[in-house]
Amino acid sequence: MADLKPVTLRVAPILGEPVLAAAPARQSVPFRGGGFAPRRLRFVPLVTFLLVLALWWVVTHYGWVSDLSLPKPGEVFAALVAMVKDGSLAVNFMASIRRLALGWALGASFGVVIGLTIGLFSLARSSALPLVSALFPIPKIALLPLFVLWLGIGEVSKVATIAFGVFSPMVIATFGGVDNVDRGLIRMAQSFGVPRWTILTRIILPGALPALLSGARISTSIAIILLTAAEMIGAQHGLGAMVLAAGNLMQTDQLLAGVVVLSGLGFTLSQIIGWAERRFLHWR
Repeated sequence: MADLKPVTLRVAPILGEPVLAAAPARQSVPFRGGGFAPRRLRFVPLVTFLLVLALWWVVTHYGWVSDLSLPKPGEVFAALVAMVKDGSLAVNFMASIRRLALGWALGASFGVVIGLTIGLFSLARSSALPLVSALFPIPKIALLPLFVLWLGIGEVSKVATIAFGVFSPMVIATFGGVDNVDRGLIRMAQSFGVPRWTILTRIILPGALPALLSGARISTSIAIILLTAAEMIGAQHGLGAMVLAAGNLMQTDQLLAGVVVLSGLGFTLSQIIGWAERRFLHWR
């Protein structure tokens, strides 16, 4: 038995008599909503790094740049291996990690608390937000000598400099994330009598989490910059002190080795934050 196609009743435009017409066949429409959606290109980062390394090798191998200004990649790698063998890299790296972790944790913790307070309470928004906005543009490296004068040249001034640099961007990111949470969800929860603490933990904090992680990514980079600057003033150990000592002695291979370690540290922390975004923001 032949398949029967559905028919529709159509009115003739002139005579006004009803006629039968076959319905048009269904056509598949391609999905066009995937534009600007991020995709993971697995091998592109590796290829990019290899291209940069190849360009570095070419300009140094053919003498386009002097060895004093830019040593060859092999020389930098050899200096890095030598520092690993004599233990100096481990000592400097661990000293920097301790300062970075403590300074970032203090600055981020206070920043998140103040940002939540500004985002949730009108009095705090009116009083604290202008103050934070005035402190944010101040270059934190310029305040380093002042911290040394107040807190001494030891560890406290270095940790305080990192914490102060992390504090402002975390406040702004947290406040912005809380402010962008859908108010309709909050009103709906309030209308059903949901407790304030539950609204905070189940609606506001998850809604502000993307902004929090973005602030963590930015503040981590700022913390590494301030760490390097702080260790160049009166520090016996640390990656910044190692880079400064190598620069004073014109040992550019060791200097670039320290820069490579700092770059690798920043890349690793960025990857950790990226993993946290994929783990906790999969609902996006």
